[in-house]
Amino acid sequence: MGYVAVKGGTQAIEESIKRLTYERTQKGLTMEVEKIKAGMRGLIDQVMSESSLYDETLAALAIKQAEGNPEEAVFLLRAFRSTIPRKHYSRVIESEEMKIERRISASFKDIPGGQILGATTDYTHRLLDFKLMKETDCSIQEWLEEYEQENKQKHEENAQLKLPKVLDYLRKEGLIPPCENNDKEPDDVTRESLAFPSSRSERLQILTRGETGAVTSLAYAVIRGYGALHPTVGELRVGRLPVTIDHPIHPENEDDAFYIGEIKVTEAEMLMPVTVEKEYGKKEIEFEIGYGLCFGQNETKAIAMGILDNSLEHPNLEFPSHNEEFVLFHIDSVESTGFISHLKMPHYVTFQSKLDSVRKTKQKEREEVRS
Repeated sequence: MGYVAVKGGTQAIEESIKRLTYERTQKGLTMEVEKIKAGMRGLIDQVMSESSLYDETLAALAIKQAEGNPEEAVFLLRAFRSTIPRKHYSRVIESEEMKIERRISASFKDIPGGQILGATTDYTHRLLDFKLMKETDCSIQEWLEEYEQENKQKHEENAQLKLPKVLDYLRKEGLIPPCENNDKEPDDVTRESLAFPSSRSERLQILTRGETGAVTSLAYAVIRGYGALHPTVGELRVGRLPVTIDHPIHPENEDDAFYIGEIKVTEAEMLMPVTVEKEYGKKEIEFEIGYGLCFGQNETKAIAMGILDNSLEHPNLEFPSHNEEFVLFHIDSVESTGFISHLKMPHYVTFQSKLDSVRKTKQKEREEVRS
C-alpha cells in the first residue's frame, strides 16, 4: 500500500525507507548495540517484557532500529520471536529460588532477612544530573573499580542470597488463605487465540506482555475509583531465577536436567483488603492476593499487574477495569498501536463512498430548499 495511484509506488516506498535511515544517521554518529545494553537497562527490560522474549542483545538491536521507540521495538522483537522454533519447555520455576538483588515490603517494617533496597530511583532526587554530560568510559571504569573494591565482600555474600516469601508467614498465621500448587498446563496466548471467559494463565500472560503505560494506567484507575481498591505491596522482589530443561532422552530423571542460564525478573505480591460478611451479619476484613511477574526490573508494571490480576479475578461489568475483555484487548501495544497506525494507510475507497453520500444529502437539501 502506498500513497500513489499506480506508477512510482515501489520507488516512493524505497525512497521513504532511505529517508528513514538518513534521519537516524544524519548527525554522523551511531549508537553501538553494546552501549545501548549498558546504558538503557530500563528500556531494554520493558521491551523484553512486552515482547515475551528474554534477550538483551536483540532488545538493544530492536531499540536501535526503532530509534528508541518502544512500541516499534516491541513490534520488531515479537516479529522475530514468531520465527524462532520452540525446541524445549523449561522446568517449572519456583520464585522462592530467586537470587535476590532487591526485596522490600510496604506492609511490614521488619521482615525475615530484612529489607534490601538494592538499585532503585525511589530515594533519589528527581533532578537532572548534569555531570552525566561529561561522563566518559574512563571515568566509569574508575568509579566501578572503587565501588567493587568497597563492596567485594557484600557481593560475595549476596551472590547466592535466597530468602523466604513474606506472605508465607501470614499464611502460617492463618491471616490469608493457603496457596496450593496448580500443575495444570498453562494456556499459551501466542499459539491459541484468546477466548472469553479467559483462564488465569492467559490473563497473567497478556498482562505481563501488556504495554507498561497501559497496564499502569488501568491499575491507577482501579485505585482512583473504578473498583476502589487500595492495595499494599506485600512483597516486591527483583532478582535472578535459574532456568533448567529436561534431558532429551531421560526427562523423568530430575538429576539429569540441564541448567541453561538465568533470567532477571520482578515479582510483586499485592495484598487487597476486602470486607467479608460472616454469620449473623458480622463483618470482617480479609486479604486477597494479586500477583505480578515480568522480565527485568520493571517494578511499576509488576505492581500494576498484581492489581489488575486481582480485579479480573472478580469480574464487575460496572467497572471497565474489572472487565477482562476491556482490559486484555486494550493493553497490548502491538495490537493497539498497529490499529491506530493503520489509519495512516490509504482509505480512498471507503472515504470517497462516505463523501459521495454527504454530497448527495447536501444536494437533496438544496433542491428541497429551491422547491
